[in-house]
Amino acid sequence: MKTDTFNSFVRELYQSKEKFIPLHVPVFNGNEKEYLLETIDSTFVSSVGKYVEEVEKFLASYTKTSKGVAVVNGTAAIQVALRLVGVSPGDEVITQALTFVATANTIAYNGAKPVFVDVDKDTMGLSPRALESFLEEYGERRDQGVYNRKTGKRISAVLPMHTFGFMCRISEIQTICNEWGIPCVEDAAEALGSQSEGQSAGSFGSFGAFSFNGNKIITAGGGGVIVSNDIDLGTKAKYLTTTAKRPHSFEYFHDELGYNFRMPNVNAALLLAQLEKLEDYRVSKSLVYEKYRSFFDTNMEGAELMSIPETTSQWNYWLMSVQLENREARDAFLNVTNSQGVMTRPIWQLMYKLPMYSDCQRDNQRNAESLEDTIVNIPSSAI
Repeated sequence: MKTDTFNSFVRELYQSKEKFIPLHVPVFNGNEKEYLLETIDSTFVSSVGKYVEEVEKFLASYTKTSKGVAVVNGTAAIQVALRLVGVSPGDEVITQALTFVATANTIAYNGAKPVFVDVDKDTMGLSPRALESFLEEYGERRDQGVYNRKTGKRISAVLPMHTFGFMCRISEIQTICNEWGIPCVEDAAEALGSQSEGQSAGSFGSFGAFSFNGNKIITAGGGGVIVSNDIDLGTKAKYLTTTAKRPHSFEYFHDELGYNFRMPNVNAALLLAQLEKLEDYRVSKSLVYEKYRSFFDTNMEGAELMSIPETTSQWNYWLMSVQLENREARDAFLNVTNSQGVMTRPIWQLMYKLPMYSDCQRDNQRNAESLEDTIVNIPSSAI
C-alpha cells in the first residue's frame, strides 16, 4: 500500500504542500459576517432573536417535517427526543455500538441503559436484521409495552445512527419499530443533506436530531436541531428546551423539569448563513469523493474507498472513509499519514469497550468489530 502516494495526492487535492491538513474544516463564504454583525447590532445575541426562528423554519422545511427546534448541540437534541418518546429511568434503548459516544450518553442521561445490536457493513448503521433478530429472541409484548425477557426491563425506544452521513436501512427499521410498537428516534447528527428513497434523514422516526459542531458539513460553532412530524411533540420539545417556562409577560413559572438547551441567536445567525450554502458544500464535497474514487481505483492496493450504499439516494459526503485489510494495516496507515501532517482517524471504539457501557447487553457484533478494525476517515473538506 503506497501511503506516501496517498499523502502526496491529498496535498495536491487541497493545494497544501507543507501545512497540516485537517480531517474537515468549515467554509465561510456566504452571509456569515453580515448576519453576525446584524445580530450584534440588534443586541439580541442570546436565546431570543429572529435567527433562531428562521433556522427552525428552515430545517423543518428542508426536511419536510412539521416542527424544528434549535438547541445547544446534537447531544441535547437526542436527549430531549428520547425523553419525549417515553424513555424513563430503568428502561432500555436499542442502539448500535459503532457510534460516537454521545449516542449512548443520551440514553444514560435519561436514566436508561443502551442495548447494542449489530450494524450493516455497507451502511455502518444499525442493521434491521439484527434488530429483528434481537426482538424475536428477547422481546416480550406486555400491556405496558415491550420488555426484554433477559433483563425484565422495558425497551422504550430504538436509536439508529446514520454513520458519516450514510443512510442506514431506516425504512426497514421504522417498519420493525411500528410492528413492535417501539418509538424510533434518528441520530442524524452527521446526516444533514442525506436522503433515503428521496426522503430526508431525520424525517422517518418520531424525532430526528442534527448536529452543527465545527466539523460537520455546516456549522454554528456548536448547536443542534430537533425535527419532528408530530407538531404537538415538536412544540413540547421547544417548551422543554426553554426551561419549561409558561409564557407570561413578567412572571417566571416552570411547571415541570426542563432544560436550558436554547441555541443562542448569534449561533443561529451563523447557522442560517451556512444552511443557505449547504447544497454548494455538498456538491463541492462530491467532487472530492470522485477524485478519491479515481485515485483509489488505480493507486491504493489494499485500501478501498467506501462506496455509497444503495440505501442512500442522496449523500451529504460528510466524512469519507477507506477500508483497510486488517487492524495492522489500519494502524500502519494511520501512523504514516498523521506523522506526515495528513490527518486521518480510526472509526470509534465500540461502545461496550468503554468502561461505562461494558456491562450492556449486546449481540455478536460481528460486523461492528470488523469495521472497527478496518475503517479510517480521510480528509473530507470541501474544495
